[in-house]
Amino acid sequence: MDIDHLIVKPGSRISLSNFDPGYVGSYEKQHAKELLKTSLKQLTLDQDKLYAQNTYALLILFQAMDAAGKDSTIKHVMSGVNPQGCQVYSFKSPSAEERDHDYLWRSMKALPERGMIGIHNRSYYEEVLVVRVHPEMLASQQLPEPIKQDPYIWQRRFEEINNFEHYLVNNGIIVLKFFLYVSKDEQRQRFLDRINEPEKNWKFSTHDVKERSFWDNYMNAYEDVFNHTSTTWAPWYIIPADHKWYTRLAVSRVISQTLESLNLHYPVVDEERRRELLEDKKLLDAE
Repeated sequence: MDIDHLIVKPGSRISLSNFDPGYVGSYEKQHAKELLKTSLKQLTLDQDKLYAQNTYALLILFQAMDAAGKDSTIKHVMSGVNPQGCQVYSFKSPSAEERDHDYLWRSMKALPERGMIGIHNRSYYEEVLVVRVHPEMLASQQLPEPIKQDPYIWQRRFEEINNFEHYLVNNGIIVLKFFLYVSKDEQRQRFLDRINEPEKNWKFSTHDVKERSFWDNYMNAYEDVFNHTSTTWAPWYIIPADHKWYTRLAVSRVISQTLESLNLHYPVVDEERRRELLEDKKLLDAE
């Protein structure tokens, strides 16, 4: 799968109107499912090497509108990895403790250790998305008034985020950022499914419907995020999300190709350690 067309080229200015949330390329559903199985096998092998080598960490961020399929994508794409090497955090509204810290604090606490894959379902990007769409949230934050009134606050936060991600990459924490791009019509259908199917009722929130009235505001905010924070060290991937089977394949391929680019390998023991192992083998064979 060619993933280059999914990347927001650093330094470019994009419009989401030029991206098709229903795109599936030349793939068909059944074929994509078979390819996903192969991709997941490779991901399992790569994750094992990542864990054993204990040098890099992988931080995967998922952002999307409601019902875009973040949870199911995480569930399916990470289904074959070793749970010991994977951590998943879902970030909702900040707690009182989190509001008493800077906006990156709770994400810093959840950064993956070396050898681990960390998945953040929503992230610090909420601070330049939902907080921007709802100014009352910024007004209620415990920040000095001059900061809240700064007309360049969003540009400053973009710069802070870019610097933060550059710092992570410079320390061996590779950052992958996915925007699951679902259309407004498909979101509506998924909401209706959640209402009509009793086993999905628990997924539905009236708040989600109210947020649909801010759709255009969100799209503008996302475009600004992509145009300012897709960098050479942490680019954004816009993943078509109207067809979940394509979404899962695309995400798995990006993760696999990223891990493969790190030239991961199992640790090689030195000669002294090798001699110790041979001595240990002799003892075991003699039992």
